[in-house]
Amino acid sequence: MLNKKTVDDLKDIAGKKVLVRCDFNVPLKQGVIQNYKRIDAALPTIKKLLSEKAKIILCSHMGKPKGEPLPELSLAPVAVALSERLGVQVKFADDPKVTSDATKKMAAELKDGEVLLLQNTRYRKEETKLEKDETAIKFAEELAALCDNEIFVNDAFGTAHRAHCSNVGVTKFVKEAAAGYLVEKELKFLGDALNAPVKPFLAILGGAKVSDKINVIENLLSKVDSIIIGGAMAYTFLKAQGYKTGKSLVEEDKLDLAKDLLKKAESKGVKFLLPVDHVIATAVDFETKSVPAGATVKNTDGLDIEDGFMGVDAGPKSIAKFSEVVKAAKTIVWNGPLGIFEVAEFSVGTVEIAKLVAEATKGGAISVVGGGDSVSAVKKASVDKEITHVSTGGGASLEFLEGKELPGIAALPTK
Repeated sequence: MLNKKTVDDLKDIAGKKVLVRCDFNVPLKQGVIQNYKRIDAALPTIKKLLSEKAKIILCSHMGKPKGEPLPELSLAPVAVALSERLGVQVKFADDPKVTSDATKKMAAELKDGEVLLLQNTRYRKEETKLEKDETAIKFAEELAALCDNEIFVNDAFGTAHRAHCSNVGVTKFVKEAAAGYLVEKELKFLGDALNAPVKPFLAILGGAKVSDKINVIENLLSKVDSIIIGGAMAYTFLKAQGYKTGKSLVEEDKLDLAKDLLKKAESKGVKFLLPVDHVIATAVDFETKSVPAGATVKNTDGLDIEDGFMGVDAGPKSIAKFSEVVKAAKTIVWNGPLGIFEVAEFSVGTVEIAKLVAEATKGGAISVVGGGDSVSAVKKASVDKEITHVSTGGGASLEFLEGKELPGIAALPTK
């Protein structure tokens, strides 16, 4: 777990104020929370601190208000949800300045075992400017002062790849800092998968662009036994090998890079699997996430895609080919869909992969799924409970797979 100090290492915290950075960036529709996963993921750490009779101050961002106190991005609904789930009244500091005198007073009056939730940290424009504006550090100081500069716990893996005031800046102004249970869990599974995988180790990467995953592929090529490439970025690799790709999304300026990655995989003895057939369509309506009337959809027999058609999903032969590798794997890391997953007709390949990964997990494999669409896929396939670990941080998990140091983690002390 990168040997970081965790919430279990904190001693004698009864009666002390603890500032906890959570990830409550949940989807809202007219003030109603649509998905509680991130709230539920924060509960174990909060409950641990409650059991220790700490005075708990929670903070998080929501959306991108860019320094504006937008009512539709208020954390008020989160306070209600937390109260219901924790069985204690979570106080809410409805403060557009986040750390004004009214909030300071609420923090100062907290009793042992009480919980206070701050307003959206991004209501303050300084929150995201820690490395760009010297005055931003003052906001970090203000946040730390709310917990009497005592203890900070970072349990927001979803923002660990960002250096913000509420996850990195505050660590400079508190006596103790530690990782929460969620961050500890993320680091354990992602870290073990990359640094101590049970072999064979398989990576499944999808998504639109090779450019988004170059660093991930390069980092993983020295670790994995096999790699499956799906989604639109597969067409860049196929065109680099001379296959016809019709009007599929291809990064023309990345064809040489694709060739280089294929050569690297071969030199390292890594199986580099691409689709061997495709579902293709003449048109897709991305706005309505549907197949337009009059559009033609069909399967190819082989690798080539004819003019006027675009690749939209992996075909049945591809899934059969991929299934052999998935079934044999003992460690699986998956990031990104295998097709235009948002359109129901083109989600088959992604959902089938989700089911295969779940089956492999039942058979003893360790599976780690990250990235919004991959997470949606395992839910759509009703196998999310069968995956070893479903990451809460899309961008953070991607950068972790790239081998990058995450600022929010680097700021935490080692044991």
